[in-house]
Amino acid sequence: MSTRRDFLKKAALGASALSFGSVLEGMSAKSYSNIKGASDKIRVAAIGVNSRGGALAANFAKQQGCEIAYVCDVDSRAIAKCADAVTKIQGHKPKTEKDFRKALESKDVDAVIIATPDHWHAPAALMAMQAGKDVYLEKPCSYCPEEGEILIQGVEKYNRVVQMGNQRRSWPNVQEGIQAIKDGVIGNVHFGKAWYTNNRPSIGIGKEVPVPEWLDWNLWQGPAPRVAYKDNVVHYNWHWFWRWGTSESLNNGTHMIDILRWGMELDYPTRVSSTGGRYFFKDDWETPDTQVIDLEFGNSKSMTWEGRSCNGRTIEGSSVGVMFYGDKGSLLITGSDGYRIFDMDNKVVKQQYSKLEIDPRNLMNPAESLDALHINNFFDGIRKGAKLNSDIVSGHKSTLLMQIGNISQRVKRSLDIDSANGRIIQDQEAMKYWGRDYEPGWEMKL
Repeated sequence: MSTRRDFLKKAALGASALSFGSVLEGMSAKSYSNIKGASDKIRVAAIGVNSRGGALAANFAKQQGCEIAYVCDVDSRAIAKCADAVTKIQGHKPKTEKDFRKALESKDVDAVIIATPDHWHAPAALMAMQAGKDVYLEKPCSYCPEEGEILIQGVEKYNRVVQMGNQRRSWPNVQEGIQAIKDGVIGNVHFGKAWYTNNRPSIGIGKEVPVPEWLDWNLWQGPAPRVAYKDNVVHYNWHWFWRWGTSESLNNGTHMIDILRWGMELDYPTRVSSTGGRYFFKDDWETPDTQVIDLEFGNSKSMTWEGRSCNGRTIEGSSVGVMFYGDKGSLLITGSDGYRIFDMDNKVVKQQYSKLEIDPRNLMNPAESLDALHINNFFDGIRKGAKLNSDIVSGHKSTLLMQIGNISQRVKRSLDIDSANGRIIQDQEAMKYWGRDYEPGWEMKL
């Protein structure tokens, strides 16, 4: 496999670097697929293709120099739908497998897309690295902090390229806004606020029913301890069960808290606290539908994330976003590829936005053409050894902030954190959530 990647890098030598800043303005959803890439082909297995994974598989297939070689899912309906969509794009049908581990055995696969439920993210990524594959890993990169630490070790041990799906790291106007913050446009940034709002309905009370014929429930559970199948879990509602999901804080909060951490140039906090709960409905939903996570970084900086899954009232006119507060002004980044700068008198002094339309509440594909930039950055990492915009170390740090917030929520108290490594200080109960329980035989092992 190392020989194959060396070949891809050599084939890409001399290829002109592409500047996307001028290309994006006015780019249509159809024309973006002409983004120029190296002529060599990267063969990809898409793993978990029911919703977001299906959109990613189609997006990858549209990129020059990429072939979707395998489509993998435990849902036979999702496999058929995704394989059909990919076939229409690339002109030939990918192979299909219920068990993605069979695709990992193939020499016809160079890289994988992992868009499974959260409890599968890190174990699948480690398996892929051990099989010699590079990984495009949807956020969050891990279910629990220990898994993120293992992934970092895995990248080093197996020498793989792993990009986390924090796609905004590759959006040109967002990059420009972050650079403006670092250049001091709003002075010293002492506080950042991130948020996500939606109007999610109740998931009701699930009933134990026979497993549908289209689903491999045992493989869907994978690393998680086994339970009986209920009719209100698959597909999306697993997000709200602690056994498989990681709450809205990691489902959507990871994106926004990552932007704050990026712009404020912060790594690990010193203190984290969370308040909230399941307030809106009496049903099987376990994680908070309303949550505020506060993160302190010494005595000089702090940030907060507000999540409201069941009240969609916007903040700053957007369902999702971040605001940086400095001593010379503020800078706003919402769900669009752009930013707005305010002076201390609340006057807009500059704004820069892409013409591309984005729907942050679209569960499947909110920003396809912009996400192509993140995908091609991943390809450049494979072909040329280029710096990734969201490598596993960066991805883990942003994921970890939200994970510690959830731990605080579950133990119902503030947590002191070692700013050198992000670990919880002197709290054995809280540290029980640092790792997780696995179905016997499914533990992550380097």
